[in-house]
Amino acid sequence: MGIVAPRYTSYVPLGDLTPSPGNPKRHEIERLIESITTHGFLDQSIVDERTGHVIAGHGRREALIEMQARGSRLPDGLLVDDDGGWLVPVQRGWSSRNDLDAKTVIIKLNRLTEAAGWDPRSLAEYLEDLATGDAELFDSLAYSDEEMEQLLRRVDPETLPGGSPDASELDGLDDAVSAGFTNSGDNERAVSTCCPACGHRFAPGQ
Repeated sequence: MGIVAPRYTSYVPLGDLTPSPGNPKRHEIERLIESITTHGFLDQSIVDERTGHVIAGHGRREALIEMQARGSRLPDGLLVDDDGGWLVPVQRGWSSRNDLDAKTVIIKLNRLTEAAGWDPRSLAEYLEDLATGDAELFDSLAYSDEEMEQLLRRVDPETLPGGSPDASELDGLDDAVSAGFTNSGDNERAVSTCCPACGHRFAPGQ
C-alpha cells in the first residue's frame, strides 16, 4: 500500500487561484515581480481545501497576473498548458476547520515571519557581501536609508569580515548611509560607493 502524502504540490491554472475574501495583507507587487523575474517562482501558494481559496500567496498571485498581462516571459518554476496559460505550483492537502480558523491562519502565516526579526550582525554581513559583490542585487533588496541607519546603530562596523575602516571612514559613515549610494548628477552609479553595512569604499562588482 502506497503512502499518501498529507501535503503535495499540484500545478493549477493561474486563473483558477481564488483569493480569500477581504484578505488584509498588503503587497508590494513591483518588488514581487522583480524577485520572481530575477530568481524564479520559489514560494508556493497554499490553498485551503475546504474553501478552495488561497490562504498564503495572494501577493505572488497578483504579481503573476500582472506579469502575464504585461506579456512577460514565463517565470522559472511555472509550466504552460496547451492553450498557453500559466500553470502555478500550489501546496494542497490542508483544510481549515471553519472560516475563523482560515482567517487565523492567513494572519498567522504573515505574523510569524514578522515576529522574529533579524540577527543584526548576520544581516549586516550578508548586506556587506552583496554590496561589495553585486551592487545590483543589493539594490533589489530596497533597504531604505532609515533601515540602514538603524542596523548600523546595532552593529560595530569594525567587527565585520570586511575589516576595520580607518577613522576618516568611520567619521563619514553616517553621512554616507544617509545619502545612500553616491550618485553622479546624471543618476549613474558612481565609480566609488560606500558599503551601507560597513562603511568601506568600493567599486561596484569589486
